Amino acid sequence: MSELVNASPLGKVSEYQSEYNPKLLFSIPRKEKQQELGLDPENLPFVGSDVWFAYELSWLNTKGKPLAMVGRFELPCNSANLIESKSFKLYLNSFNQSQFDSVEVVEALMIKDLSAAAEAVVGVRLMTIAEMEDFGFHHVEGVEVDQFDISIDCYDYSPDLLKKVEGQKEEVLISHLLKSNCPVTGQPDWGTVVVEYKGQAIDHESFLRFICSFRGHQEFHEQCVERVFTEIQARFQMEELTVYAHYVRRGGLDINPWRSTNQPEQKNIRLIRQ
Repeated sequence: MSELVNASPLGKVSEYQSEYNPKLLFSIPRKEKQQELGLDPENLPFVGSDVWFAYELSWLNTKGKPLAMVGRFELPCNSANLIESKSFKLYLNSFNQSQFDSVEVVEALMIKDLSAAAEAVVGVRLMTIAEMEDFGFHHVEGVEVDQFDISIDCYDYSPDLLKKVEGQKEEVLISHLLKSNCPVTGQPDWGTVVVEYKGQAIDHESFLRFICSFRGHQEFHEQCVERVFTEIQARFQMEELTVYAHYVRRGGLDINPWRSTNQPEQKNIRLIRQ
């Protein structure tokens, strides 16, 4: 995996191309990391997807006039590949000085290119600025564990920090203190993590410590979410479990992976830091 990731545009000086070029997309197989977590890629214990919002998206119409749009992209979690984020940015920027007949033409091209890179059908929705304003920001209801005034001294990934308390619960746990790091560049990835569960009660302070232990961890966004899901399910055998993360925008993109035992689709929300 490291050799493949090192072959990506990450951590390298890249020349931005302004003419449409689908060859800029770089795929990374999901299989190796899923197997590292003890998952069978052919029989995943969850459903889910990776939802991306792209805010630096523009091209020219047939009169040469630029359009400013926002894109929403959804990659299924059972796709063979995830798409490396810098290559995604380079790909989107390659539309800048290219002319297209319509939004529908661009949308169809993106579906074709991204689906080929992911090896699964990728959903694409292109929105005007007004439509994105209507989409708005949202608030997640639940227990925000960041409120606990506790001592924390572990910043290296440690799933053993997770503890149970007596009883069964159905609740939503929220932390805005998720921080992981790019496995190539070491750049920080900031986010909000939300865990909805039904089953064995999780000790709230231990959950906060667990999330803070990602602070020095190096892994892609999608892999971090699968790691949180897998560790919680392995320890607590929840009747229902959904984990989703809303990462802060970087390079005009934010990534929102979610994994669930039971939900048919991700809640279509965007948080204030995005």
